[in-house]
Amino acid sequence: MSRSVLLVTHGGRPEAVALAGRVAASLTGAGLTVRAPVDDLAETGPMEVDPAADPAAASAGCELVVVLGGDGTILRGAELARPHDVPLLGVNLGHVGFLAEAEVEQVEAVVAAIVERKWAVEERMTLGVQARVGTKTIAVDWAVNEVSVEKAARERMLEVVLEVDDRPLSRWGCDGVVVATPTGSTAYAFSAGGPIVWPEVEAALVVPISAHALFARPLVVAPTCTVALEIQPATPGGVLWCDGRRSYELPPGSRIEVCRDPRPVRLARLHAAPFTDRLVAKFELPVHGWRGARRRRPT
Repeated sequence: MSRSVLLVTHGGRPEAVALAGRVAASLTGAGLTVRAPVDDLAETGPMEVDPAADPAAASAGCELVVVLGGDGTILRGAELARPHDVPLLGVNLGHVGFLAEAEVEQVEAVVAAIVERKWAVEERMTLGVQARVGTKTIAVDWAVNEVSVEKAARERMLEVVLEVDDRPLSRWGCDGVVVATPTGSTAYAFSAGGPIVWPEVEAALVVPISAHALFARPLVVAPTCTVALEIQPATPGGVLWCDGRRSYELPPGSRIEVCRDPRPVRLARLHAAPFTDRLVAKFELPVHGWRGARRRRPT
């Protein structure tokens, strides 16, 4: 049976386009079939790949979705990988690249690992979201990083009531609220003042954005919780964002419910590096002076 991978590229980066050609040629030369979304090919130009016209079926039958780009491109790759439970392998060409498994200078090792099937799979929790106005459903979507509800008008705050498991918790006048996964704790939620949560932790984060309230600290809730946000009828409407990529208008009076989605995103891992090391590397954290754990003297 032939082996296939889907190659997703940030076509706006010349270095990504050049790298995509190299990766496609190397994988094809090793006997693998390489696909690419037709939208990518419109930006990259001709490559040794099979065009995938239907995004919903682009990753069907593939072993991996290989992404060349930053976190935004990797999130787009996740949209293509998740419907068919295909692992996602990112090569970072962006700034931070928390979702990426390798840096651009490691691409030859990445190709070798793909050819030799040397990767492990790690599942990451995702969020499902539904928005309604009265009995009318206006949005149903999902996110691997975060769901955010944000104000639509700069001059007016968003008035929302936060509810957890059918019980009201607080009311905020704010710029918005981020509900994030542990994976997303290093993204928008972190910028909004939320904590970093290790990926192995089963939890969801609730982080208000510029809230005018005494009780406006980030919250960490159980993965079984349902978090609801009600936009007050007298306040201007807002915008629902999923991973900063897909948006929906929220009229006044909208109710947004967020809970754990049963389908995770699967990440391909080439290295068993601890998350602590990833944090240090990505944020360039100062660890000079560390001498390691002290060993106990024998008694």
